[in-house]
Amino acid sequence: MGRSTLLKKIVSIDKKLTEMYGEKKQFKFRDPTEELILTILSQNTNDVNRDRAFRSLKAEFPGWGAIAQARSASIAGAIKVGGLANIKSGRIKKILKQIGEKSEDYSISFIKKMTDNEAWEYLMSYEGVGPKTAACVMLFSLGRDFMPVDTHVHRVSKRLGLIPENMNAEKAHDWYREMKPPVSFYRFHLNLIEHGRNLCRPAKPKCPECGLKRQCVYFKRIGND
Repeated sequence: MGRSTLLKKIVSIDKKLTEMYGEKKQFKFRDPTEELILTILSQNTNDVNRDRAFRSLKAEFPGWGAIAQARSASIAGAIKVGGLANIKSGRIKKILKQIGEKSEDYSISFIKKMTDNEAWEYLMSYEGVGPKTAACVMLFSLGRDFMPVDTHVHRVSKRLGLIPENMNAEKAHDWYREMKPPVSFYRFHLNLIEHGRNLCRPAKPKCPECGLKRQCVYFKRIGND
């Protein structure tokens, strides 16, 4: 499929997803440091527990500097509701210490003035920050056209034939960034996730109920079996 045809397909799918799940408009932009920590807390858990862990962390410590200086065990205790607390606490502490070496107030809001490439490279320079975390900051804090590729976005994108079947999630970040489809990345991201949770599930996807089955490579291949 050529680039022009694929971009038209993405626009069509975005329109259909919007009909199915509604318009999504970005009115608030979270502080970049907050988004960075929140994304780490989101790993291997749901949004509810992620948010509970984040609120607990903020309630337990007076600021990012205090967290950077705290014992990992204390951080883990504050975020245990989010799961994998020992792993996440170490990552959070390490990243905040790195931020503190470059920013006295632990704010990385200055990246708002950077170009896309500059901000991306800056975020990726932190140990433990991968493409998904960096893309979340770029999209949700800066409002830039970056697609965080989680398990839902990756699975649905492959099934719909938007990305190659053998492309992993890490490379999919670069793919979306280079393709730059003419859609709202914010809306498309959220609606792909919603579609992955509701219909395009990992096991036993509800293909007969899906409004995208006519455009779906997966359905054409096995959906009629």
